Amino acid sequence: MKQYNDIGLNYLRKILLAPVYDVAVETDLTPLTKLSARLNQSIFLKREDQQPVHSFKLRGAYNKLASLSEQQCIHGVIAASAGNHAQGLALAAQKLGIKATIVMPITTPDIKVDNVRRFGAEVRLIGKSYNEAQAASLDYARDEQKTMIHPFDDEDVIAGQGTVAKELLQQQPYAEVVFVPVGGGGLLAGMAVYLKQLKPEIKVIGVEAEDSACLVAAMQAGKPVDLEQVGIFADGVAVKRIGTHTFDLIKRFCDEVITVNSDEICASIKDIFEQTRVIAEPAGALSLAGLTKYCLQNENKTQNPQQNAKQNMVAILSGANMNFHSLRYVSERCELGEQKEAILAVTIPEQKGSFRQFCQSLGGRVITEFNYRYSGKNTEKAQIFVGIRLSGEQSEHQALINSLTAAHYQVNDFTNNELAKLHVRYMVGGHGSAYSPEQAKSPEQEKAAEQIAQERLFSFEFPEYPGALENFLDTLGEHWNITLFHYRNHGAAFGQVLAGFEVNDEQQLDFFRHLKALGYQYKEETQNPSYQAFLAG
Repeated sequence: MKQYNDIGLNYLRKILLAPVYDVAVETDLTPLTKLSARLNQSIFLKREDQQPVHSFKLRGAYNKLASLSEQQCIHGVIAASAGNHAQGLALAAQKLGIKATIVMPITTPDIKVDNVRRFGAEVRLIGKSYNEAQAASLDYARDEQKTMIHPFDDEDVIAGQGTVAKELLQQQPYAEVVFVPVGGGGLLAGMAVYLKQLKPEIKVIGVEAEDSACLVAAMQAGKPVDLEQVGIFADGVAVKRIGTHTFDLIKRFCDEVITVNSDEICASIKDIFEQTRVIAEPAGALSLAGLTKYCLQNENKTQNPQQNAKQNMVAILSGANMNFHSLRYVSERCELGEQKEAILAVTIPEQKGSFRQFCQSLGGRVITEFNYRYSGKNTEKAQIFVGIRLSGEQSEHQALINSLTAAHYQVNDFTNNELAKLHVRYMVGGHGSAYSPEQAKSPEQEKAAEQIAQERLFSFEFPEYPGALENFLDTLGEHWNITLFHYRNHGAAFGQVLAGFEVNDEQQLDFFRHLKALGYQYKEETQNPSYQAFLAG
């Protein structure tokens, strides 16, 4: 118990003495009145988008640099980052007159590179991924005697981030539940250790993106472990392994961890914009998405039974460095995250008037999307891909499916099918072949039918850099016939491809060896129901 208290007091002292306000500002705590009314709670947003670099990362970076020795300052500092840590460190170094070097992957958008250079740091573009940039930065640090500045797993960085909690309690001393985004855990660790020291009864909840949940994995394993892969949408929290120091603090001082998906994050980006006119980055909206999910899952438990009043809940808007091109994705997905849209595959009769009859069966609901292509392979039934607007009531989604089923429609729910939402909705245009090998009436038809019958479908992620897509096609297309291809990029550092290949039984071993050698993250989607419904042969 004494060690537990000593650790907490040590961090409390560091946080209270952190000189972050030499460069950082005290950010607002904004009440979200519309969301408060909708969720029947008192909800506040801690506005770290107001920092000079539009992110909380400046706090930890400056606190670390302020602790360096004179000799360390002379040799300079270095870090690997493609995001907010890079900008925070660059500005902190400029303020203190320290030479900073930032190693960034070549996939980093120009706007981020330019911002770092604008703060006076040297940028070295190396590698196609963060891991390659990180390895290079370690080599430079050793060879050039530079001090490596870790983005989260460092005591001084953690203490700097903890100053967010100090401001929060000053602004809202009656805060009862605080939601904090989690990437490597620096912000959550710093805030949790401060909040629990001064107000033990406060509830601190970490929020992770479900496709980058390194803290959940560590909690289950009892120690930090590596994720096989991480998501690319909320890139600010796309961390494969939670920090050692941060995990030690989080398991002591954090009450709970919840995860949210990309659609829920998009819905919270919209909520923040509608209330503040600020466009949060995906990682920045993460904690509000967790708050919203927590309230919806605990509708009968979130009111304070002792005071018979709404609870004071706070979410941290951790950053607003949004890539503009990502807004298209956010716009497409936000209503799904709000449970205001259902994505369905519905089988209707292939005859005149059937679409009109289907619309009538929706009970006045608005159709947001409708995709259909006559295939000729089945003249009695047609498969449609349809989006339908909902009110947001949790029970309405299932009620819609039940009503369509009762009207004798065959329905597949693709609302949570990522392949359907990311690729298939843009490709509905008929199946790969109208003929089976037995039905083919010419050599051309027979060849086409055979190719589709041997089709294997895969989704890929590959780093975005000049010539990346061409290189992807060269390395795969020259070995196997590509039967299907769809490419989507929303301004992220990684592109997303759906590709079909003609692979017969004898070729399978060589094919998978080749995929492994390429080094791309991939997943086979051949049995995905949305592919089978709309695109398979």
